[in-house]
Amino acid sequence: MEPLNGAALRMVGVRLARAGREVLRDVTLTVAPGEVCVLMGPSGAGKSTILRIAVALEPFDAGAVQVGAATLRPGALPRESALRALRAAAGMVFQQHALFAHLTALENVTLAPVHAGGLDVAEATARARQLLASLDVAHRADALPHELSGGEAQRVAIARALARDPQLLLLDEPTAALDAERRAALAATLRALAKEGRALLLTTHDRGFAEEVADRVLELREGRTA
Repeated sequence: MEPLNGAALRMVGVRLARAGREVLRDVTLTVAPGEVCVLMGPSGAGKSTILRIAVALEPFDAGAVQVGAATLRPGALPRESALRALRAAAGMVFQQHALFAHLTALENVTLAPVHAGGLDVAEATARARQLLASLDVAHRADALPHELSGGEAQRVAIARALARDPQLLLLDEPTAALDAERRAALAATLRALAKEGRALLLTTHDRGFAEEVADRVLELREGRTA
């Protein structure tokens, strides 16, 4: 596969079949640093699957994926020990947040930098507090996930995804649990992250939000991007 030439993410000819049905037929896309790219399409089209493939949470059948210096190939997922470069280059925010229920907001954010990134606990904690403050949830640092509102949980999840300072941020249906005011605040947050030079790829059914936040909107139809 050719060098990324400045792109944070490139997917070329990605195909995936499940139970004999083609979910992804030919997904080709790039996302550049500083760009917000929104992926839209009907439910079940494979939008979330594309994000999961990009962070090696789901295998694919054909094509290739590059995230920073990491390249993913078809077939079985690599061992986690082989994914260090990918984990440092990309952060994922799941639709249901996927925060660890037994950990506080602060502990959720410091977990990966300490245990996967080898960062000193004090340094990771300082960085986590800074991220939580930048997302206006510093006052919830000691709260457990079930004590957070939907918007607060989402912002903690974003802080966790940013904890290792990734170049690429992936967000799956980030507006799903938000009212209009929180959607506007999220749009401002995402634009600010892009302005810092991060590449963002997100899925949504909310066309108004997509038009507000995106530099580019891709439609996923019949397993292809357009």
